Amino acid sequence: MTEPTAAELVARARALQPLLREHAAETEADRRVADECIAALGEAGLFKVSVPRRYGGHEATLRTMLDVSAAVAEGDGSAGWVVALVNVCNWLAALFSAQAQDEVFGGAEPRVTGVLTPSATTRKVDGGWQVSGRWYFNSGSWWSTWAVLGAPLTGDDGEVMDQGLVLIRAADLAIEDVWHVAGMRGTASNCLVADDVFVPSHRVMSVPAAIEGEYPTPFTDEPLYRSAFIPLLTLVLAGPQLGLGRAALDLVLDKAAKKPISYTFFETQAESVAFQLQMADAATKLDVASLLCYRAAADIDDAAERGEYLDYRNRARVRADTGYAVQNVVEALTTLMNAHGAGGFADASPLQRIWRDANVAARHAVVSPTVGYEVYGKALLGVEEKITPLV
Repeated sequence: MTEPTAAELVARARALQPLLREHAAETEADRRVADECIAALGEAGLFKVSVPRRYGGHEATLRTMLDVSAAVAEGDGSAGWVVALVNVCNWLAALFSAQAQDEVFGGAEPRVTGVLTPSATTRKVDGGWQVSGRWYFNSGSWWSTWAVLGAPLTGDDGEVMDQGLVLIRAADLAIEDVWHVAGMRGTASNCLVADDVFVPSHRVMSVPAAIEGEYPTPFTDEPLYRSAFIPLLTLVLAGPQLGLGRAALDLVLDKAAKKPISYTFFETQAESVAFQLQMADAATKLDVASLLCYRAAADIDDAAERGEYLDYRNRARVRADTGYAVQNVVEALTTLMNAHGAGGFADASPLQRIWRDANVAARHAVVSPTVGYEVYGKALLGVEEKITPLV
């Protein structure tokens, strides 16, 4: 079978937009992406964008991961977020040992989800660790086959000796349905619970080592799995935002030729110079967001292709670029809502759901603009003080 190109994968995502829009209200009401949509995304191979070709995946670039999740999010933000998060967690699983990869990707449709926060306790035992913990908020929880989860790694004396990521079968985890939020309601970002689950050593990865590009995978000839750790984990979250911004712009532009501006002499919004300026401003902000994301993706992809690991300053810049890109999307959406008018907040309007989805997703801690700016500013100035290890 011929491997699909990046353009073909994006085309598959775009082809599903009518289905995703048709079920968007159901997805939000049920607080989980509709079953028909999950099935269609799976059949299109969009949960395998980052799975190694050795296991029947597409092993695409980070740029392709961004474009696919953006195209899905144009149809429905929650679906785009789930696609992005499953793909990045599948990528994480492909950094583990060969034995762990065989276990995770041996199934017909591997869908890994994850939370990096080490909100767990561990006890060292023969051959691995016993792990108990609670992880908020695990996007895609209902459809997960495995989860990659943060955990402190203890030694024989019980002292923490490292911070790790552990792979646990979804069947060994409980789900607490806690995701009651203003936006991204369909992402099923629930709490995963482990109660004294055994995790063998081959399903454990050191986070500090990974941050510096040291991964357990023996398949070092595969560029995707040489990509810089935190930059990829950060940037991938911008993909759905790009799609949400584009969807909003298209909706407002489509209505502009028929929608009047209330309490003015303008019979259509499109006639107004003020409205035209707002559209140019919003479109340009969305272009800036895309261009920054694409530059960052190219830097990560190209370095991985060359077998080089991004230096600290460039990794810091990716965090800042991602935050600035997401900030631009949010600002563009505010402009679009203002220009479109109060009707955009009607329950029947998809615009208000897009606005809520983007604003909730923009508050993910890893894409916080101010943190990213401070990290990058310190790197530019040679200030050694660190405010986060996630660079």
